Amino acid sequence: MKRTIKLSLISVALISQLHAEQSIKLEPISITSTAIATDELKSTDAVEVYTQEDIEKAHVQNVYEFLNQQTSITTMPAFGNPFTQKLDMHGYGIGDGYQNIAVTINGRKMNNIDMVAPLLSGISPSSISRIEIIKSSGVVTGGDGASAGTINITTKQNNDKEVSFYGGTYGVADGSFYFGHSDEKLSLSASGETQKSDGIRTTDTDGNKDKDKLSTGTFNLAYTPTQELELRFGAGFARADVIYGGSMSKEQYDSNPTALAGYASHQLYDTNTLNGGMSYFINNTLSLHVDANHEMKKSDYIPSYSGPSHYEYNSAKIHFDYVTEQLALSVGYDGFYGDRKQSGNTFKKKNNAGFIMSEFYLDNSTFKLGYRFERVDYSFADQGLKSSKDLHGAELGYNYTFDKTHSVFANYAHSYQAPDIDRFFGFDSGTWATYYSGSVNPMEANSYTAGYNNIQNDNKFKLSFYYIDLKDEIYFYADYSGPRTSYNANIDKSHKYGLDLYDKYLISDMWNIAMNYNYVQAIMDNENDYSGNKLPGVSNHNIKATLSYLPSQYSTIALTQTYRSEAYAADDFANNFSQKQNAYMSTDISASYAKEKWEVFAKINNLFNQKNGLWTQDDAIYPVNFTTTAIAGLKLKF
Repeated sequence: MKRTIKLSLISVALISQLHAEQSIKLEPISITSTAIATDELKSTDAVEVYTQEDIEKAHVQNVYEFLNQQTSITTMPAFGNPFTQKLDMHGYGIGDGYQNIAVTINGRKMNNIDMVAPLLSGISPSSISRIEIIKSSGVVTGGDGASAGTINITTKQNNDKEVSFYGGTYGVADGSFYFGHSDEKLSLSASGETQKSDGIRTTDTDGNKDKDKLSTGTFNLAYTPTQELELRFGAGFARADVIYGGSMSKEQYDSNPTALAGYASHQLYDTNTLNGGMSYFINNTLSLHVDANHEMKKSDYIPSYSGPSHYEYNSAKIHFDYVTEQLALSVGYDGFYGDRKQSGNTFKKKNNAGFIMSEFYLDNSTFKLGYRFERVDYSFADQGLKSSKDLHGAELGYNYTFDKTHSVFANYAHSYQAPDIDRFFGFDSGTWATYYSGSVNPMEANSYTAGYNNIQNDNKFKLSFYYIDLKDEIYFYADYSGPRTSYNANIDKSHKYGLDLYDKYLISDMWNIAMNYNYVQAIMDNENDYSGNKLPGVSNHNIKATLSYLPSQYSTIALTQTYRSEAYAADDFANNFSQKQNAYMSTDISASYAKEKWEVFAKINNLFNQKNGLWTQDDAIYPVNFTTTAIAGLKLKF
């Protein structure tokens, strides 16, 4: 049975990649991770799409580095941990912004049920086909926590076969591989990576360093026994062993950020995933898609004061898609069941949702309409407590495409963030333990976005403006002056607004430049003594710019500048700390020489040795990207 391209998201992705390889001109890129496939020119949302080629050219050591250097996303190691970094987009703050971004890999949601950031370091950059960022939208399919937007990562399913090695300063070493096979019936891929670092910061009086090592592996299979049916299976693992330093005072930071300060943490983090699914194309317009995922995780700190945390996540998504030239419709169910066991206690969070997403096409106009109902259930067995939350999400959007090069769009989204299981507890500094502190309300947000796209052969320009009105934004009131003085709470009312600007200009065959600029203001309107204050951890200005020079068809030299303006420290809701989050600056340069079967590359990060850090309070600074580092490597293709 013959099927249209719209019915197969995989086909859209493969075709767009072929176009990218055959032409150096800029053109609209397909968006394949949303409920309904489209391209960035016709999208009703503000989107960023980064292809396999973009990721390969960046020569990054992990996904966080790519996001921080190339996209509108801000990343910072979580209290020094480089493997589980914090994320921020659209002014939700570097403290808790990661809980307002729904992150998926091949459709599987990576967000945790507690206050642990998603483990993006477990995804090898060499295995990624594309990264799609949907800003201030995506709640209908992304659900709980998609208020700032979504980051959707898709891994490769092609015939690439390659191995890559690099080494660098401070004992950095890495090896990765990807082997793929794809034909009309069968698609197979396997990828893996192992890396280690001898560390930079001193963590104890014996001179030990904050060393780390990480190993990852994935296997994916897709089989098409008939033209109407596709069967999918996948498995993956990640093993992390990381030692990272604690905070230091400003005097220590200014003097020597590599020196011993405070304490060090040693974490072992293991995760194993299994996934399976099928797609059945009933006819030319109607198809059924079913996917299920199972994940087991273990996090253990050495020495362990409360024992390891064991996680078990099970999720499933089922949806019918109906696609014609005038209408695209997706209707489905989305379920997630997660629990964490620690010290004999079990904490559960369950999400069950139904959704409908539609797009209507009328001449040059595209209309989007979607709705999601989600019930969130909590269970704290040791406390004998249970609670439920009913939540509603909605999206409205419009795009008018003037011609093949430029368009305008506007959209509205009502999104929400249900509290994670840790939000019901406070910190008892008298006993260094947590206590049940009562209910925290879900956050609700109304987001309004308007934008313009202009995609020429030599210039891709995107501009969008947004305003977000929030109720019950969730935050942690940090006060360690006495017992039971720290707790989780809601900001009654708050708002955010800003603009996003992206431009990539092919100056000539030898020169091109790409720039991402983001401006944001985040204000607390009504919250006791904080009314009128700025949300801490939000930089008003965020700039990433890359200038590329191609002296020949084989070689590329790229210079990247990253800058974020200063902000209030992450815990400074009163806006009265004596120390602010310093401005972040890093200049990076990379060079590569690539032919058909091999490539050599080198990269220097933080070329001018800028000091950077994460401020949480006065004299509580976690050094980040504070010294010059370098790598050099080789990639072989078969």
